[in-house]
Amino acid sequence: MLKYDKFIPLSYFYSMKHLVIIGMVIPEPNSTAAGKRMLQLIDFFSQANYRISFLTAAGNVEFSFNLKELNINLITIEINSPNFETILQGLQPDVVLYDRFVTEEQFGWKVAEICPNAIKILDTEDLHFLRKARENAYKKGLNLNEIDFQNEVFIREMASIYRSDLSLIISEFEYDLLAHTLKVSPDILLYIPLFAEVTPDSVSFINRKNFVSIGNFLHEPNWQTVLKLKQIWLQIKKQIPEAEIHIYGAYITEKAKQLHNEKQGFWVKGRANSVEEVFNNARVLLAPIPFGAGIKGKLLDSMRLGLPNITTKIGAEAMHGNLPWNGFVVEDDESFVEKAINLYNNQDLWYQCQKQGYDLVENRYKKEQFYPIFEEKIQSISTKLKAHRMRNYFGKILLHHTLQSSKYLGKWIEEKQKNRE
Repeated sequence: MLKYDKFIPLSYFYSMKHLVIIGMVIPEPNSTAAGKRMLQLIDFFSQANYRISFLTAAGNVEFSFNLKELNINLITIEINSPNFETILQGLQPDVVLYDRFVTEEQFGWKVAEICPNAIKILDTEDLHFLRKARENAYKKGLNLNEIDFQNEVFIREMASIYRSDLSLIISEFEYDLLAHTLKVSPDILLYIPLFAEVTPDSVSFINRKNFVSIGNFLHEPNWQTVLKLKQIWLQIKKQIPEAEIHIYGAYITEKAKQLHNEKQGFWVKGRANSVEEVFNNARVLLAPIPFGAGIKGKLLDSMRLGLPNITTKIGAEAMHGNLPWNGFVVEDDESFVEKAINLYNNQDLWYQCQKQGYDLVENRYKKEQFYPIFEEKIQSISTKLKAHRMRNYFGKILLHHTLQSSKYLGKWIEEKQKNRE
């Protein structure tokens, strides 16, 4: 990040490349993994010496990150309004980053018209169509088949991926699904996970107590995880009577509060002021995640902070490669309960799992492993942008047809709004 401790000629700023981020929301890194992800991408572009503008129609909420602290120009835009075109025309970015596919749907055709030479990057966060398909299958009690991917979200998200010059994929499983199963060209995909740094704490096994779980309550996989914990908790409590489980998460709902039961040791506490403080005092993280997609922020935090965990195959998906997990990955309730009790009581096993978590972070999630790859990919696309787009046949077709329809629908809405005024 630039420090303005001496005079810098105005011409220097004009020589800097300009990134425009179009966001559905202002990042909340203390509430969601998506918020952390966006700040990590901002850090990458800042270190690559980009000027950054963040455009959003959303307002600040209590836990929104103050982007001005990072010298980022925060600009309010309007949906279905010509003010967006005016703003974008003035900014003339070199790179445009969409924070999810619905943002690309909304503004992509305008970016293509106004800034045809800007590199268009989509941060998928995780594959929404995969998460939706798994949710549907879970709630119906069915096994997931490949045909289940092909829901409405699948069509929209895949179209967005093809229209973009580059899509950032957060999970190796999702990269393989796109590149090998769905035959998306690797030219327009790049695996960039969440990043982490080992931050060990000195709190010993003996000085820790209780189980913990964490996750934004508005995120359906997190809510279903809490319900699963409620089902199995008393089996753990029976074997470890002194133990409690503390459930944390932003945007706690009334239905979540109703699960709180102090006599059972089931504490629903809401937002955590500090994940570090919560994790450094707990002994085991429980995450019986039934469905979802992408990298689970809570599990990555447990690795970097040295808190062993018990989770499911979906929870651990694509997170540990061939390295041992920092705890246990199980698939049924009986095994989950058994491993939770064992890990909570076994000091030697606990320290072994803690070390395995640190090893996972060091080998798989350090930003230094990915920044050069990301920078090289952007540079390669930039120098051969026309050829890069010519190879993306589906992208050209979708840009012509899908975005033309979005364009005229958007203009029709704009005209209706004008007439109302």
